Formats: sequence, structure tokens, C-alpha cells
Amino acid sequence: MSSISYKDAGVDIDAGDALVERIKPHARRTMRPEVLAGIGGFGALIEISKKYKEPVLVSGTDGVGTKLKLAFTLDRHDTIGIDLVAMSVNDILVSGAEPIFFLDYFATGKLALDTAEAVIAGIAKGCEQAGCALIGGETAEMPGMYADGEYDLAGFAVGVVEKSKLIGGQDIVPGDVVLGLASSGAHSNGYSLVRKLIEVSGIDLHADFHGRPFADAVMAPTRIYVKPMLALMEKLSVKGMAHITGGGITGNLPRCLPQGVAARVDPMRWTRPPLFDWLQRVGNVEAGEMLRTFNCGIGLCVVVSAADVAAAQAQLEAAGETVWRIGEIVARPAGAEQVIYA
Repeated sequence: MSSISYKDAGVDIDAGDALVERIKPHARRTMRPEVLAGIGGFGALIEISKKYKEPVLVSGTDGVGTKLKLAFTLDRHDTIGIDLVAMSVNDILVSGAEPIFFLDYFATGKLALDTAEAVIAGIAKGCEQAGCALIGGETAEMPGMYADGEYDLAGFAVGVVEKSKLIGGQDIVPGDVVLGLASSGAHSNGYSLVRKLIEVSGIDLHADFHGRPFADAVMAPTRIYVKPMLALMEKLSVKGMAHITGGGITGNLPRCLPQGVAARVDPMRWTRPPLFDWLQRVGNVEAGEMLRTFNCGIGLCVVVSAADVAAAQAQLEAAGETVWRIGEIVARPAGAEQVIYA
């Protein structure tokens, strides 16, 4: 019997090594002073900045969901990594944490170097947008586990915040204001329904859609709010934040509210991107279902005191964010939900 190698079984160690070399320049652009050792070792090393007196570590992990299926269909892999980073860094941001590092997990049946590099270059770009270091990860080649041309993607972020500056929503009171920061589209949630509606409609993914290809609208990468929000928190008190992901405003805004209050939110106060109008029309989706499935144009909710609204809006808009005053905090009526739509 002739000798059988690992490569004969479908795993190409040389391709994996080549990918590591391709990754290094992308990761290098994300480095922070705290990084002691990054890509290439068995473990990545990072120290906590001495600017923190009582540092608290905040971690978050996520994937990209079935938005990956559209990436495969379109053979578009350069922005899906931004989505991956965004889902975790925006989550830890809402506690007031500054993301300091990110690790990814990329798994596929057969390693395609160009595709893998495009994905990880996107991850590095997301890390740059968030100001965190891409210090490691795992690339797994597993023959027979995935369909040809497909891969899975997951990752996690770790951030740090001064204990005294943790944001938990406990100080939110009636009279406070809910600001909504614009999303770039559906971000990375609700894509099982998005894909179903694309199938039902028969739309050409490359057809013009409000001045750009439909594919551009549906694949727009998740907006990362880290830098403008960290800058805002340096200037004024942010009482609570909610990253609007799966569950929409309906499911996520209550996660930052104390039990005794509710948020009265008016969907007419913000401009909903055309993609959501199309999804609602094609699927005849009820308004309530839209608000608990999609972000509907609001990627981050921020609760501040009424006195800080003008300053917060001005600073966020100067940083490039689109911001609306979407609601107010009220005393929670007996038996009422914590989000009340006007």
C-alpha cells in the first residue's frame, strides 16, 4: 500500500502556513501598544493598560449567521469580516468597554487562500474601525464538513472599562431621552427571512436598487459605533446603550432599562432605509414583526439625560453618525412592555 499523507486526506498544511503569512500584514495594521505577542504563537499576549485603576474585562462572541449564504451566492467575501467584528465589539461597547483585542475562527472544507485572505482582511478592517487588535485566531480545514466553497465564521472580542464607569442602565429615569444611531442596513440579523424574501421575490441581486445594486444594499457591512461612542463617553454621561441586533428594538432596548421604566419610541422619527420597505412589502410583514426582527434603520440606541441631548447629537453627527431623537423614558405602566410604540 502506498503512503497516504494528510494532504491526501484533504488537509493542506502548506496552504494553512501560507495563509498565516498572508494574514500577518493585515493583523499588523491593527496592533495596539498593549500587544506583547500576536499572530503565530500558541497564544496571543496582551497586557492591560496602566491607565485603568480598577479594570473590568468585558467579552462578547458572535458569528455572522446566514448572511454567509448570500456571501457564498455572490462570491463576495471582503466585508463579511467587518460584520463579524461589529457584532462582538458593538455588544461589549454597550457596557462602556473599549475593545482591545479580537480573535476569529474560520472553518472550511478545503482552504481557498484568496477567499480566506479576503475574509480575514475584512476582519482586520473591522478591527481597525473598532480600534482593537487582531491578535490571533484559528483556521480549520475540515474535509467533508462543509459544502464546496462554503465556510463558517465566528469570533470574540475582549474589552476593558474602569469599574466606576461601567454602564448598566441603573441610573435611567423618566424624562431621559433615547437617541437612535443609524444602521447601514440589516447588519447581520434577520437574514433567514431576508433570504426567504429574496427567493420569493425572484429579484436579480445585481438589479438597480435606489441607485446601487441590490446586492450592495443587502450586503452592506454592519456599522461599528465604537470610536464615536467612546469619544462621547469621555465628554458626557451615557446612561444606557442597546446594540440593536436579533430581536430589533423590541427585544434589545429593554436589556438596558431598569424594571420601573419603559421607552416610548416613535418609528416615525427616523428615516427607514429602502431595504426595509422592500422587505416589508415583498413579505407583507406586519409592522410589529419588522420591529422585532430587524433593526429597521437603528443600529444603536443611546439613553442620555434631556439636558445632554443637544450636545450628544452634535458630537455624534460631527463624528459622521446620523442621529435621531427616537423616544423618551417614561414610568412603566402596570402590565406594559418596556418598549411602547407611539
